[in-house]
Amino acid sequence: MTDHNVQIVLAQRPTGPVSAACFAQREVAVGELGEGDVLVRNLFVSCDPYILGRMQGGVGYAGGFELDEPIPARAVGQIIASRHPAWKEGDHVWGFLGWQTHAVARRGEGLWPADPAVGPLAHYISVLGMPGLTAWVGMLDIGQPSPGDTVVVSAAAGAVGSLAGQLARRAGARVIGIVGGAAKVDHVTGSLGFDACIDRKAGDVGAALDEFCPNGIDVYFDNVGGPILEAALARLAPFARIPVCGMISGYDTPETSATNGIRGMANMLRSRATMTGFVIYDHMHDYPSYVARMASLLRSGAVTYVNDIWTGIDRVPEAFLAMMHGDNIGKRLVNVG
Repeated sequence: MTDHNVQIVLAQRPTGPVSAACFAQREVAVGELGEGDVLVRNLFVSCDPYILGRMQGGVGYAGGFELDEPIPARAVGQIIASRHPAWKEGDHVWGFLGWQTHAVARRGEGLWPADPAVGPLAHYISVLGMPGLTAWVGMLDIGQPSPGDTVVVSAAAGAVGSLAGQLARRAGARVIGIVGGAAKVDHVTGSLGFDACIDRKAGDVGAALDEFCPNGIDVYFDNVGGPILEAALARLAPFARIPVCGMISGYDTPETSATNGIRGMANMLRSRATMTGFVIYDHMHDYPSYVARMASLLRSGAVTYVNDIWTGIDRVPEAFLAMMHGDNIGKRLVNVG
């Protein structure tokens, strides 16, 4: 059992684009375990876009992060000490264990099992975790793609979009991705098997959607908001469905996103479309059954998934900042174990 814990803490709230100055590294004592507590040695920690919103103070469904405290992101690790009857040393678990090398789960709360016999441990904070369940719920339960539908997925090379598009293809839909960069286009159309992909950095997204979606968009899986959402709204097919998963384009400038709004909402009425925002915390009751289904798809090769893994607790802020600038294919994780 170690005496030391290295943490990445929130040093200051961002005002505008997030920077390295928002983070600090510190080393603290692990401390004693109380009755029912569990000590976890983290192996992988997660970098997620939603973290930025909570660094800013928190809006909507989630509160803000505390200054001078570790960023409470998801992590997967191994229990190295336990005073809880349900968890034993050697068990692998995941939860919101934070950007740190070690975490104490008070009274063993907030832990989920991570079985390495079912899938790689890193998968439990990616495709076998909340990002994967997000893609499943958003695309299949809300988007409800059918054979012959045209589905468009923004941020299609990312943690959620890459899986959402594959699930739509398995349902028989034509799937078009939207990404930033030629390498991501190649990944989405090659490794992931999307029917087509648009590089938003290389030309007019609206014109490309006209080319690939001549009969309109039946399902638009929105990860980004902003101009990409507006382009999709202008091209909706009758009775289109829009699962709203994220608004990455406005995370650095939430005040601009809030005041400017979205243009083209009249198209929702014209097409009799449905737009549904969802938060995966409301669907965790489906998580155990989801793990079994997704693990089977991964083992059979029916689904492909990439974890984009960096190494070192000291590189967590850098990995997060690079991801926020689009420098990732698949799920950005950091190996801290």
